[in-house]
Amino acid sequence: MTVTDGHHFNNISLGGRGGFNPGQLKLDSGGLAWNKQGGGKTIKVDKADITSVAWMKIPKSYQLSVGTKEGLFYRFFGFHQQDVSNLTNFIQRSMGISPEEKQLSISGYNWGGVEIDGTRLCFNVGEKEAFEVSLADVSQAQMQGKTDVVLQFHVDDTTAANEKDSLMDLSFHVPTSNIQFIGDEHCTSAQNLCQKILHGTYGGSPTEEALVTFDGIAILTPRGRYNVALHQSFLRLHGQSNDFKIQYSSILHLFILPKSQNPHTFVVITLDPPIRKGQTLYPHIVVQFVTEAVVERELTLSEQVLAEKYKDRLQGSYRDHQIHEVFSNILCGLSGAKVTRSSTFRSCQHGYAVKSALKAEDGLLYPLEKGFFFLPKPATLIIHEEIEYVLFDHHGAGGVTSQYFDLLIKLKNDQEHLFSNIQRIEYQNLLSFISAKNLKVMNHGDGQRRTGGVAAALESNADDSIDPHLERIKNQACNEESDEEDEDFVVDKDDSGSPSDDSEEESSDASMGGGEKKSSKTEASSSKSPVKMKQNTGSDDGSQNKKTKRKKEQKSGPDEGSQKKKAKRKKDPNAPKRAIVPFMYFSKAERANIKNCNPELTTTEIAKKLGERWQKMTAEERQPYVEQSRVDKQRYEEESAAYRGAAAQRGPGDGSE
Repeated sequence: MTVTDGHHFNNISLGGRGGFNPGQLKLDSGGLAWNKQGGGKTIKVDKADITSVAWMKIPKSYQLSVGTKEGLFYRFFGFHQQDVSNLTNFIQRSMGISPEEKQLSISGYNWGGVEIDGTRLCFNVGEKEAFEVSLADVSQAQMQGKTDVVLQFHVDDTTAANEKDSLMDLSFHVPTSNIQFIGDEHCTSAQNLCQKILHGTYGGSPTEEALVTFDGIAILTPRGRYNVALHQSFLRLHGQSNDFKIQYSSILHLFILPKSQNPHTFVVITLDPPIRKGQTLYPHIVVQFVTEAVVERELTLSEQVLAEKYKDRLQGSYRDHQIHEVFSNILCGLSGAKVTRSSTFRSCQHGYAVKSALKAEDGLLYPLEKGFFFLPKPATLIIHEEIEYVLFDHHGAGGVTSQYFDLLIKLKNDQEHLFSNIQRIEYQNLLSFISAKNLKVMNHGDGQRRTGGVAAALESNADDSIDPHLERIKNQACNEESDEEDEDFVVDKDDSGSPSDDSEEESSDASMGGGEKKSSKTEASSSKSPVKMKQNTGSDDGSQNKKTKRKKEQKSGPDEGSQKKKAKRKKDPNAPKRAIVPFMYFSKAERANIKNCNPELTTTEIAKKLGERWQKMTAEERQPYVEQSRVDKQRYEEESAAYRGAAAQRGPGDGSE
């Protein structure tokens, strides 16, 4: 697409060993800029820094190669045939550079010539290019025998997320009769090629030393202790079993985040493309320093280089500075990456973050000025611009408020991040900070900008911990009839009763003499009164006397009427089953779903989640379960009436004890 002062293309990919990343490319009179699709890596090359431009026809499209003064080369592909002539004229007119045309060798020959230009190595077959590699990706170049040169690439170097295979080693056979790299008795042709490759690999000197090193640094992601070496063009992490070489051009951002009430500070290096260890990608390197540790470091750079290349960015020496400040300042000066520090947010403990959990991993959630960062593992960065809404979800069931709540962040791409187990006292601080950033706050099932009952629950100062299941059972006992007699209560409780109970005792004894079962609570309580009176008429010498009297009453003959009731009767299996409350119907319907989605939850935790969901449901959402309970209650009433009628028809002699 042509714009007023240049050209803009939407589907142009950046090629390299790290894979192919789609993005947008813009060329204007000031140079070129490429932005990765979806945000992330950005490449900008000024017009004055461009040294060469070349076109090449590749399968399905055209490739544009751009070389810079620093020896770097960028390959952009995805152009159409009509774009070649348009861009060629524009580059000639605005930059004064005439793009050359190269041809790709497709013959399959594996012999030819090697051309080294800066950090680019090209293998040419005749006049056509077969392939090219970046020497910046080479970890080691060494001789194998007298005529072979072997290049080894970084195993865990930066690579794109969609790249499953990676180039590991490359071998060149250089015969002694080679006329391109002429050898002698002291240095063979293969050795000459090896020296040139090392020169391009290390940016000018195969024995280049690091500017500064930090030994035994604790890195949490990827986990291990590494010796960190900062070179002029790359960062090297050397561990016991892993070795990472990271180009400064891959560093997007630095974060310096102190740990709350902890003597350590995080320094996070954000990369694009990420480094890879096996099949695991690490877009963030999380380094942990002791906050109070003080170090001294000298940079192996001349004053002239410091003044010309790193003016106002680096110092020749750092004395009596905290180690995390020294490390971040040097890395920032060498890479040019921006630094983000903790925001104005403060927790109730005056920290910079709140404790939470993400994917069953405990960590710290840092609310930043332009996003959220969860550390240390899994290191997760969320930008405010990517957020659709946030949701506060309090823990609690049966009207009980928990000491914790969850924070759900929904992204515009439908991805969700759930930060759980945040202390309730942090709610107001988080809500105020999020509201100040103009982020949308929502509640479950509510599209409006409010937190509703969740806010009321979280802002409550009530700290009493109540068992929600016990409360539910109590509520059921108050709202429903029981078809069971509370015999244990009658026997174990010492109730002196009242004189008025004597008249009821005789009538109750007469009605229950034949063992007829009573279903209502009123009838059961009247039949129990004689037992209470008998317990109080004897001596009150202790529980042992009461137990002895109960045994004697159970052994009494049939003439003693009500004394026979003291033995606990078995429940009639033909009695109707009492009605089920709406919440139990809801639990039956949803328990399996919660168990399938969260197989690690215990039975108690599942019951807790069911209670939380039930409390958040509206009256309309509860209606199906209320209707089921109403129908079941009607069934219970009808069956109870029929049961009592049948019991009356059986007569006194047919009842069961």
